[in-house]
Amino acid sequence: MISLTPRDVLPEDGTAGTLVGRVWLPQAGGPAVAAVRADGVFDVTARFPTVSALCEEADPAGALRATRGERIGDFETILANTPPDRRDAAKPYLLAPVDLQVLKAAGVTFAISMLERVIEERARGNPSSAEAIRKEVVRLVGDDLSKLKPGSEQAMRLKQVLIDQNAWSQYLEVGIGPDAEVFTKAPTLSSVGTGMDAGLHPKSTWNNPEPEVVLVVSGAGRIVGAALGNDVNLRDFEGRSALLLSKAKDNNASCAIGPLLRLFDQTFSLDDVRKMDVGLTVTGTDGFVLEGHSSISKISRDPTDLVAQTIGPVHQYPDGFALFLGTMFAPVKDRDAKGEGFTHKRDDIVTIAAPQLGKLVNRMRGSDECEPWTFGVGALMKNLTQRKVL
Repeated sequence: MISLTPRDVLPEDGTAGTLVGRVWLPQAGGPAVAAVRADGVFDVTARFPTVSALCEEADPAGALRATRGERIGDFETILANTPPDRRDAAKPYLLAPVDLQVLKAAGVTFAISMLERVIEERARGNPSSAEAIRKEVVRLVGDDLSKLKPGSEQAMRLKQVLIDQNAWSQYLEVGIGPDAEVFTKAPTLSSVGTGMDAGLHPKSTWNNPEPEVVLVVSGAGRIVGAALGNDVNLRDFEGRSALLLSKAKDNNASCAIGPLLRLFDQTFSLDDVRKMDVGLTVTGTDGFVLEGHSSISKISRDPTDLVAQTIGPVHQYPDGFALFLGTMFAPVKDRDAKGEGFTHKRDDIVTIAAPQLGKLVNRMRGSDECEPWTFGVGALMKNLTQRKVL
């Protein structure tokens, strides 16, 4: 069971930044857009019906600070009531801090994770083959491609060398080629927040967390803030075929975002994101501990480039989108059998942390064991209309 306090999840500077959350209000039968402040959690839904609407403001942070709202309660109590096993359904609890935004993800944006994707592909989803293939891939392409600019002449020369050696991969194409991999991670409104269970497909036997920064972008393509995310990944499914990407990525509760959305203001900017280190800890009931990190400073493509490749003349998102930036984390520590690396077990506790964004904490369960997703866009619109917010 997860037991959380504000100190466990808030940024290191507490509520100094402009923090946005979503809170389920049992009495309203729906969610509230909430400002998380030192003196409590405040419902600002009357001014901003959705987080998406807030993000469309010219100055979202300023607009939120100028709106007092109605106090829901203290953050500590709401947070403590969030984990499913501890929840009193008659009291408020936290949700993921995004709503109408499309949930997008960029893949293969770090050299290390790119190599692991090539290994998955060659192993055909079989973890016992991974170690030997890893050595061969590193022999061919090296283990440090961080200085290689995607789409550059140098990258294209490397591509030709690998093609000549029959070693080219679709993952190398998006890793060092001109076009980024950007895919839809999960349906709008389906993400889970901190303290909630995150889901793994029950048939997966080789999987891992992916600790990432998630940018929140307006419908005009303006980056307005960031949160943490877990782009839960099934290595066996995607390794068998890239056409199984949707099954590897999109399952009930497989998209975790939180703990809160931190809007850009005088305390936090995109440059802070560019320098950010994202830490990961996985703690199992078997005593196993896995630790790792992902440094955004080592990303192959700048966050603004990834956003520009997501939205523009050829693709629009009127309600904005949340974009996972990718991870450099490569889970190669053996858990059970030597050479088979890491895979999750039931009840693993995954903590993804960054000083300026706080901690996203989830318990891993089968997607069929997690709370079913029943409150979609139609339900949200109906609820907001009944509350006379729209």
